[in-house]
Amino acid sequence: MSKFNSLKKNKEFKNVYNEKKSISDENLIIYTKKNILDKNRIGISISKKVGNSVIRHKIIRRIREIFRLNEKYLKKSYDIVVVCKKNVKEIKYENIKESFLFLCKKKDILMEQ
Repeated sequence: MSKFNSLKKNKEFKNVYNEKKSISDENLIIYTKKNILDKNRIGISISKKVGNSVIRHKIIRRIREIFRLNEKYLKKSYDIVVVCKKNVKEIKYENIKESFLFLCKKKDILMEQ
């Protein structure tokens, strides 16, 4: 995933949050906003309450990989912010993947596979 496919600046995150279009389950919260680009961008937010930096970075790497592998199934031109809940550190990769894809499907940004 290129660095251009990710949200970096606080301003970019706030633009997505201000859209107030979110959906959640027990592991993740997903915010989405339509963008003017011809690609999707992802931003990942994770609190220090989840764990130390090693644990937080491991979760971030997992979510980025899930996004990278499933990007071809997502509708184009969306900014997506994934907020991790506290219990995400205790679940496996497959559960995070299921949670992400389920929420994307509920947000109607996941195309049929």
